[in-house]
Amino acid sequence: MKYRKLGRTGLLVSEIGMGCEGMVERSFEEIREFVDLMEERGINCIDLYSPEPGLRSGLGKALRGRRDKFILEAHLCTIWKDGQYKRTREMKEVREGFEDQLSRLETDHVEIGMIHYIDSMEEWERVLHGPVMEYAKELKAAGRIGCIGLSSHNPQVGIAAAESGLVDVLLFSVNPCYDLQPAMEDIEELMGAESYQGDFLNMDPERKRLYETCQRLGVGITVMKAFGGGNLLSDELSLAGKALTPWQCIHYALTRPAVASVMAGARSLEELKDCAAYEEASDEERDYAAAFASLPKISWKGHCMYCGHCAPCPQGIDVAAVTKLLNLAKAQEELPETVREHYAVLEHGGGECIACGACEKRCPFGVPAMENMKQAAQLFGR
Repeated sequence: MKYRKLGRTGLLVSEIGMGCEGMVERSFEEIREFVDLMEERGINCIDLYSPEPGLRSGLGKALRGRRDKFILEAHLCTIWKDGQYKRTREMKEVREGFEDQLSRLETDHVEIGMIHYIDSMEEWERVLHGPVMEYAKELKAAGRIGCIGLSSHNPQVGIAAAESGLVDVLLFSVNPCYDLQPAMEDIEELMGAESYQGDFLNMDPERKRLYETCQRLGVGITVMKAFGGGNLLSDELSLAGKALTPWQCIHYALTRPAVASVMAGARSLEELKDCAAYEEASDEERDYAAAFASLPKISWKGHCMYCGHCAPCPQGIDVAAVTKLLNLAKAQEELPETVREHYAVLEHGGGECIACGACEKRCPFGVPAMENMKQAAQLFGR
């Protein structure tokens, strides 16, 4: 298993994380089997959006003696009421729900306290300036949560949260089809087939800006819905018109700026094993570029997907890395210091490009790589 820095939090999370869907309404023995497999495969990050009491209690028991091996992304504002999950902003319920969570998990803290599910800017403003954020800051100051997170499907909300300076981690829905859609408040629209009629050119600019903003500001992204609820894995159901593999979807998410871990919504041990096997998959098995370039309903022409097909460069330039840093810099009026520093440590800069065109011939998306190298050299000075 490979590990990545989760933004500015100081946490190292496994590239493959675990969503809690597969452990809901399971026996303790079944939950323990999931935790055993996670420990065996080096999966150390668990998202806990569900407040289901059996999940919380079973996981707490399963973590006995090994709690320090796992990073818990636990959600505020989710409670169990009348036998089902409920999202709440009522502070009495929010506080009681969090205390229940810690008690059942048999711990005095969680590493990430995720403010649950904000998909409208109006609700973000209410949370930002209201008692929920004050409570999250109170928990962080007391060491009961290590950092503040937020979950959303709306890039406008994600950008605002990152720019607030209060949110360290964003749990966001990342997959190649969602990335084509503009910001919206209704998650059902993101999944609706009617939203994917006709051809689409490039990633939605706000989603692109979200990833770049998080990268620039040190806000780590953990990923939900990498498989689009499973639809992307089916020829019949895929909104792209063609099935992708789990490894292609995972690799796509992990190559977005700021992304640290993909929360696998595994519902069985075999599904979790398959996701973890991404780490042993070959470059060819992970490669999404050829699949994307041939998707019948989508065109990515001219947009760098950071897929690495431009390599190898005869001058040794990491063309994809230079392009990513160039895009991060272009998004700002001034050159961010962190971007400049990351560029400075590259062994070869864009200025070493000899315009041989080898990278452009290999690019499945028609990206003007040589022009990008020229612009990078002008911007960064080498």
